[in-house]
Amino acid sequence: MTDSSLPIKISKELEEVADLFRDIGMKKNCALVLVALLQDVDLSSREIERITGLRQPEVSLAITELMKRRWIDVVCLITEKKGRPVKIYHIIKKPEDILEELREEVVDDYERRIQEIEHIKEIILKNN
Repeated sequence: MTDSSLPIKISKELEEVADLFRDIGMKKNCALVLVALLQDVDLSSREIERITGLRQPEVSLAITELMKRRWIDVVCLITEKKGRPVKIYHIIKKPEDILEELREEVVDDYERRIQEIEHIKEIILKNN
């Protein structure tokens, strides 16, 4: 994607999506980077910084986390005449698959908490 065609910021609607991702437990910066990449464009780290308003270290940490989850990957390296090659990132999982993974995590966490509550209840009733 060329710099001139990049949105300057994430739209209000996409900010709402990032907020919803955060509400279900995703880290803020991961949510912003994911939303930027969910627009089905290939982006460099610098482009992600510009779109999300995050700093380079924040983008790097978010990219690392999303790559660990196998949701994004490096699709190519652009080598300029000097300096390091520029990595271009792309979403590699379908949005519905990402949402299903998140749903499963939320359900698992909910079930674990319910079990903990039941365990506490058993202990309290046993000691009374």
